[in-house]
Amino acid sequence: MAVAVKSTRVSSDVCQSIVGQSDAINLLRDMISRVASASVPVLLNGPSGSGKEMVARAIHTMSDRAAKPFVAINCGAIPVDLIESELFGHEKGSFTGATARRIGRFEEADGGTLFLDEIGDMRFDMQVKLLRVLEEGLITRVGGNGTIRVNVRIVSATHQDLGAAIDHGRFREDLYFRLGVIPLDVPGLSSRAEDIPLLISHFQRNAPQTGRARFDPSALSRLMEHEWPGNVRELRNVVERACVLYPGEMIGAREADQLLGRAPQRLPRSLPVLQLVEPVSASALAPSASMPVDLKMLLETMELERIQFALDTADGVISEAARLLTLKRTTLIEKMRKYGVDRTC
Repeated sequence: MAVAVKSTRVSSDVCQSIVGQSDAINLLRDMISRVASASVPVLLNGPSGSGKEMVARAIHTMSDRAAKPFVAINCGAIPVDLIESELFGHEKGSFTGATARRIGRFEEADGGTLFLDEIGDMRFDMQVKLLRVLEEGLITRVGGNGTIRVNVRIVSATHQDLGAAIDHGRFREDLYFRLGVIPLDVPGLSSRAEDIPLLISHFQRNAPQTGRARFDPSALSRLMEHEWPGNVRELRNVVERACVLYPGEMIGAREADQLLGRAPQRLPRSLPVLQLVEPVSASALAPSASMPVDLKMLLETMELERIQFALDTADGVISEAARLLTLKRTTLIEKMRKYGVDRTC
């Protein structure tokens, strides 16, 4: 009974290290818990900076391989003429510069997990050799004669559309199906913007209070409207930048725009969208025993009011309302669905 309790606690701790409470993150946590105990390959699909390696580590830590090594390699960062040696190792003298025997990442990860990041960048001939290893569990060092048996679980990741790569002859279909026995989608930050306040707190957790930047509702609204092409990695950089430039200060919308690298934009006189909500004083936001602040509800209320005002100003034309809000049309439609706003134009 004690072992089961410990296992449950470890699983919970690992899943909670993936910060967020959005539906997308809760689904991801659930899938990690389900697949961790199996030794089948997992293929993580998601944009760059979304945290695919963190997910891979969580799968390893929650598996029965946790006591063995977790080894990560970025397939796109290794020179094409060295990738085989990097993965499988080499014997002394097998090529110029091979002055000693070297074991590869497969041998390092024996009994554990090998994380192959950016698998879509692996050259085609190496895909054939990787497929053979996955099917047979045997490797051969470069310049070697014998085979070496390895017991490795593969977790791979890509931000590319491997289906398109297969159609263009850049990725083997049989390898795709072998790697993707269990495919998992790691969501981009723009699809879970409600997690941004939690992520900001997470990134500042080790900083002293006097060194932490604080984000008022207008700043949070700016961050939640951003497209985040760099995803969680980009947000972390923004938070670190804020702590350097505004330690201990309250940041507003203007400062948020500067942190995001956007010059302050002046709206047309007839479209005062930024004045939809009255400024919120710090005292109004201060939590108390009698009146705690529901920050999420406050932000959602502000966002809904801005969307409704923009739609009214644009006579219900969604594309025009999206322009006023500096959002993509598809992003505005998603937010309208979230809040149940029914407009037909």
